[in-house]
Amino acid sequence: MKTILVTGAAGFIGYHMSVRLSKEGHNVIGVDSLNDYYDVQLKLDRLKQLEAFNNFKFYNVDISEKDKFHEVFSNHAIDVVINLAAQAGVRYSIINPYQYISSNIVGFMNVLEACRNFKIKHLVFASSSSVYGANTKIPFSTNDHTDHPVSLYAATKKSNEAMAHSYSALYNIPITGLRFFTVYGPWGRPDMAYFLFTRKIINNEPIELFNYGNMKRDFTYVDDIVNTIDKLIDIPPTASPDKKGTDLDIADSFAPYKIYNIGNHQPVELREFVSVLEDLIGRKAVIQNMPMQQGDMLETYADIDDLTRMVGFAPHTNIREGLQQFVDWYKLYYGIK
Repeated sequence: MKTILVTGAAGFIGYHMSVRLSKEGHNVIGVDSLNDYYDVQLKLDRLKQLEAFNNFKFYNVDISEKDKFHEVFSNHAIDVVINLAAQAGVRYSIINPYQYISSNIVGFMNVLEACRNFKIKHLVFASSSSVYGANTKIPFSTNDHTDHPVSLYAATKKSNEAMAHSYSALYNIPITGLRFFTVYGPWGRPDMAYFLFTRKIINNEPIELFNYGNMKRDFTYVDDIVNTIDKLIDIPPTASPDKKGTDLDIADSFAPYKIYNIGNHQPVELREFVSVLEDLIGRKAVIQNMPMQQGDMLETYADIDDLTRMVGFAPHTNIREGLQQFVDWYKLYYGIK
């Protein structure tokens, strides 16, 4: 059993990851700032679930506060770091850009420095499908360029990848980055479309379909994410010091560094997505068609071949099954009959 630090442990994916690792018997150190980007009570309720595990310990610490964050490493002999803390949301990055620099750039720098100074054996960190930006080649491959981000959020995630590679190369730290594709499921984030749509359909409030609903997303169920991270923990990348620049594809490195896409590999049209929700909730949506929003991407679609080769990754949850799990949780959590 390992001692594993999970940043963003009170967040959506961080919560599910912490539950999985705690059930497996690892010593799990959870870190979260409990900021008010969305309902703090939901984060506290996630933590209540985690309190049932005597091998889970929580620190209310912001990763952007270097001294407080590094003190956690001083208190524990940590083997692996899973960095899931970040200021999320494409649209919010237009409203409050400085929060993204603080959490996603300064905070991630503190994660990297901790991994260097405390000799962490493997860092797994969350990137995003947003890094593909203006790329229109479908499906998105890790061998595609990511030079045209269309939101500050995407730019910070691309920066994280470059920062992580530099630390891996300089200090021989095994680092794995995962480009998540629209993760959803129970205990999810209230700012995400599936959560907002569910609440509004139940309350008979209008939902906004941007670009008039002509968008596709590669929705990925949270259990498929967690299962994969769990497998990757014990497969840190290895260095290939003999590789030179001319031998490297975009996704290759001479350093012990690897980037993977992690998606469902089956994009769903937004209108179909709403239709499934209507069917599961038993109520029709009131739809307001809206033009495209700044920072949005028309379609996301993950090429997952390299992850399949590495850990046998194959998504097991289709959109109807996943949304059923979410709607059931939503009704139970909010006391809806």
